[in-house]
Amino acid sequence: MIAVAITFPPSRTSAASAQASSDPRVADLVAAGRIRAGLGIGNHAAAFKDPATGELQGMATRLARALAEQIGIALEIVQYPRPGAVFEGAQNNAWDVTFLVVDPQRTAEADATPPYMQSEFTFLVPAGSAIRTIAEADRPGIRICVPRGDAVDLSLSRVFKLATLVRADSQAAGIALLRSGAVNAYAAPRSALLSLSAQVPRSHVLEDAFATTSWAGFVPKGHDGRLGYVTDFVENAKADGLVARLIAREGLRGIEVTPPAKQQSAKPQ
Repeated sequence: MIAVAITFPPSRTSAASAQASSDPRVADLVAAGRIRAGLGIGNHAAAFKDPATGELQGMATRLARALAEQIGIALEIVQYPRPGAVFEGAQNNAWDVTFLVVDPQRTAEADATPPYMQSEFTFLVPAGSAIRTIAEADRPGIRICVPRGDAVDLSLSRVFKLATLVRADSQAAGIALLRSGAVNAYAAPRSALLSLSAQVPRSHVLEDAFATTSWAGFVPKGHDGRLGYVTDFVENAKADGLVARLIAREGLRGIEVTPPAKQQSAKPQ
C-alpha cells in the first residue's frame, strides 16, 4: 500500500507562542518537530477531501490538527485511500497517531485511548427492499457491501454466517454497487449512512444495528508515554466540548460523545 505524506507547519497560534510542549511523553515528537497522523479517506467521521479545494477535512483530520497544535509541532498527514488501510502502517512505524473506529483486531496491532464518540453499525437498503431488520439480511443469496478492511468489515465478518460480503475499495464504489442492484445492502456506521442515503433515491437506514461502535485515538505499540498523552488529549477534548463541536461541525447525525473515562492522568502541558 502506498501512502502519501503531506506536511503542515504549526498553526500561526502555536508558532506565535514559539513554545513546544515540555511534556516528556511527547519529547520524541518535539525533537522530530512533527507528528505523523495516519488518515484514511472515507467520510466525515474519518477524513475526506474537500471537492472544491482538495484539502483534507473530517473529524479525524481536525483532531489530528488540534493535537499537533497542542504539542506545538508540525502535522504530517500520512494519507491512505481508505480508513481500513491505515493499519497497514501500524507495524512499520509509518505514523505516530491515528483516530479510527475501535475493533479487537486493531487493538491487537496498536494501543487505543478511551473512546471519544460512539454510534452503531447498520445497513442502508434500497427502495422496495425485503430486508427490514439485521436478522433478515443474514441469509443465503443476500449480498452485503462493506468497505474493504474497515471496522464494519471486520465486525460483520464475525457476526454474519450466511450472507455474502462484497468488499468495495471506496465508499463511492460501495454506493454505486447498491444503486446498480449488484448488492442488497451497504454496511457502515449509522452516521455515514444517514448522509449517504441521499445518493440512493428512496433508500432507508435500518432501525436496528448489528454492533455498537466507537472511535478512539491509536498509537503504535511500545509508546506508552505517547498513549498517555493522547489519552489525556482525548479526555480533555470531550470535557471542554471540542468533540461535541466537531461532531456538530461535520454534521455527524447518529453520533454522540462518549462518557468520560473512569481515570485520567495529569493534563498534558
